[in-house]
Amino acid sequence: MKKIAIFVDVQNIYYTTRDAYGRQFNYREFWKLISSQGEIVVANAYAIHRGDDKQQKFQDALKHIGFTVKLKPYIQRSDGSAKGDWDVGITIDVMQAAKDVDTVILLSGDGDFDMLLEKIKTDYGVTTEVFSVPELTANSLIKAASTYHRIEEDLLL
Repeated sequence: MKKIAIFVDVQNIYYTTRDAYGRQFNYREFWKLISSQGEIVVANAYAIHRGDDKQQKFQDALKHIGFTVKLKPYIQRSDGSAKGDWDVGITIDVMQAAKDVDTVILLSGDGDFDMLLEKIKTDYGVTTEVFSVPELTANSLIKAASTYHRIEEDLLL
């Protein structure tokens, strides 16, 4: 059975599905789709911790589905901007998991991950898949993936 690792850039998926469709991503439907294709051995969702109840309920729902939720604190800078970037953490976890799986699935449209996908395909021979909102996804990421999946109606609430 194919071994699958899933990595979700929660903020990216939340904002891109909201901006493109005015709707939320359906994580339960996504899980059903992927689990029918093999054994999910790693499923990490990376989010920012703000400490509000609505966010806590969402994170609990992700855990109930089967995701490990990794949180970073929300940091408000003195100039009013915010920080909460998981790129390095996701990259480290992907590099670690790629040694032991057949497929790495990334949910993000962030072009910063294109080199990561190229690297794990070359070094570990894994298949890479990306799920994202097409019009809000870097072309370099789409090209780097072995398979690109558009997030559309079937994966939205």
